Formats: sequence, C-alpha cells, structure tokens
Amino acid sequence: MKKFISALLCVSGISFASMIGVDALGEEQIAGGSAAMAGRGFAGNAKTGDVEGVSVVNPARQAFDTKVVLNLNFLLGVTTASRSSSSFTTTNISMPSMNLSFPMGDFGTFGVSLWQHYASSIREDIHNEKEKWDAEIEYQSSLYELVPTYAIRLPFLRMVSLGASAHFVMGSFTRNLTLGPDNSEISQKDAWATNNSTVSDYVNGDWEIKNHPAYYTFAAQYRGRMASYFFSVTTPYTLQNDLEYNFRFSETDTLAPTRIMREIRVPAMLATGVNYRFNKRHNVMVDVAWRAWDRDIENVAGSWNMSQVTKTQNDFNISLGYQRDGSDVFYDAYWDRMVYRAGLWYKNWYVEDVSEFGGSIGIGLPLGRKGMMLDLAIQGGARLTDDDRNWSESFFGIRLGLVGVGSWGKTRGQ
Repeated sequence: MKKFISALLCVSGISFASMIGVDALGEEQIAGGSAAMAGRGFAGNAKTGDVEGVSVVNPARQAFDTKVVLNLNFLLGVTTASRSSSSFTTTNISMPSMNLSFPMGDFGTFGVSLWQHYASSIREDIHNEKEKWDAEIEYQSSLYELVPTYAIRLPFLRMVSLGASAHFVMGSFTRNLTLGPDNSEISQKDAWATNNSTVSDYVNGDWEIKNHPAYYTFAAQYRGRMASYFFSVTTPYTLQNDLEYNFRFSETDTLAPTRIMREIRVPAMLATGVNYRFNKRHNVMVDVAWRAWDRDIENVAGSWNMSQVTKTQNDFNISLGYQRDGSDVFYDAYWDRMVYRAGLWYKNWYVEDVSEFGGSIGIGLPLGRKGMMLDLAIQGGARLTDDDRNWSESFFGIRLGLVGVGSWGKTRGQ
C-alpha cells in the first residue's frame, strides 16, 4: 500500500488549479473572481461605477450602480507543481463566476451571483510495468454558491449604503482511488489468483450547510468625492458533506456501503477596503480579508492509512490594485476609452504552512456606445509550503470577462 500512497503523492499537483487541500476543501477562489477584479490584483470591492456590479464580499457596493450589469467570467489556467526533481503541469478552462444586478430606483438594487467558492479536480492513471501494478486517481469536487444580494442608499445620507446577501451552497464531491494488481509480496505459486484483481475505494456525496439554508454577508459602504470605503462581516457556518464509501473488488464485488457525515466549520470573515480616486480617472485600491480557523478540517481519508485531517491556519488576504478608468465620451480615441489595470496580492491559505503571492495586469475594451466591455486579465504567481506533504506550485492564468450594460427599468438618481 505504500506504493499506492507514493503514486497519489506523485500526481498531487495535477489538478483543476491546485491540489493543496484536495482531501479538505480544495482551492478557494479569491472573492470577486471577475476578470476586472483579477486585472487589479483582486482589489477594488470598494470601487463604485456603472459597470462594477455584484461583489460577494461587499453587497453594499451595488447600491451605487446606475445601470443594469450582466457579467460573465471565464478562466484559462496553467498550474505547475514541483518537488525535488519532479514537476507536473496541467491546464484547465472554467467559469468561476457570473452575476447580474439591476437598480430599482428608490427601492434599492437587487443582484444575484453564481460563484465557485471551492474546487478540486484530478484524473490520472499510473502504470508501473516493471513491478506490475497500476493506480487510478480521480477527484471531482465543486462547491458553488448562489448569492442573491440587496443594497440600498440611505434616504437622508446618500453617500452611505447598506447591503446584505445570502449564500446558498450546492455542489458534490467524488473520489475514486483504484489499486491494480501487485504481486511483489505474494508467493509465485499463488500470484495467479491476483493477476486480474483491482481494489477501489469510491466515495461520493453532496455539499450543504448544516441546520440552515444559507450563510450571510452584511456590509456598509461610504462613497465620498475622492475616496470610498467598505466594511463587511460574513457569518460563520458549518459545511456538511454526507459521504458514502464503497469498497469494490474488480467492479464485481462491492462491500456494504458505509455512510459518514463530514462536518467542516468555516469561521466568520471580516473584510474591508478603500478606493482612492485622483485626477478624476486614476484609482488606487487596497482590500483586506481575514478569517481565524480554530480547528482542523476532517479529510475524506478512508483506506490505505491516508491522513485524517488537514491542519489549518488563519486565512488572510491583502490585495493592492490600480485602475485608470476609460473616457465615457464615445468620440474620444479608442485607446483613451480603454481601462488599464494592474495589481498584487498575498494570501495565507486556510491550509497550514501554505501561502500564495501573485500579480496581474488587465485591460478593458469598450464595445459599442452602450457601455459594454470586454475585460482581459493576465495573472501569475506561486504557492509556497513548508510541509513536505504538499507540493510548491506556480500558476499562470488568462481571465476573460464580458460585461453587458443596459437601462432596464428606472435608473438611479444621484
């Protein structure tokens, strides 16, 4: 069985994005994973404007929208994991988020977002002809959130807005570990009996929140003439993963399934940010988010003496971004109507001894007269760890966002 565990470690870097924490929650998408946000280092949740739309961290921001915003986002990513003299590279295409928001005049602004919060994915076959053993490793986990949001500006203090959102969790988890024939420790006269046998540890289940339909975010925003600020609180919640374990022999004989309820308590999150505007079109922004994990995460684990828990640490993220807004005059030169972005970020993962740093650049390309925008961002960085059980990783990604702007219903008065 040690050979099987070694095979698992050898491919632990071949994944949707990162395989760090694959038996726990997988990789967490930084909140606000739109192409525009990515282009400025995932900063700017305090920035207001006609095409900013929904923020899952700061629902109060959308109260200052004046037009309907539809935002679709796509990611093409390349990840390379390395340890000692070994390295593995994979590519992926995904849709991390989409959102829609529309103002309702004096009745506030409503929005809805579909956001991939956590994800891990791997499928790999390993063959060792010399020692006559095979292994198949497959993980498919995706935790999505449907997030309706509502925000309104205060009637007598129009520079201040309040917002709230509910996060409805959905998704599934599947893992299949298959060990092929290994005759190295069986006498030659008995080896014939194992030549065609395989053993599979198959686990599947769904994600949901324990004892509640959703968890919640509450936020307040101040928009001044030069600077905007926000502060938000996201409530703690307990993820529930109802898992069914099936131990199979050559797909013909299955032991009685075992059911286990896995619970992961996610702590409250505090977030704040500022956007400072100067010379009318230049913006500098800083965002900070923090969560204090106080207990380890129970792994899927199961057979073959796999680790039972993933150790955690305080989850901390700081982002620094810059954006030069484009001119809103259609007859200006095209390059002057383009949006230019750049940013940096640093993140402590929820997984102990894992940190991430990255940088990005981006542009926004206006389409037509109505304010539609094609956002493009290029990002890259590294994930570092002091734990020998994890691989160090480098990543590179291209994000593409399509922003549609309309005037459905009433526009908001200023």
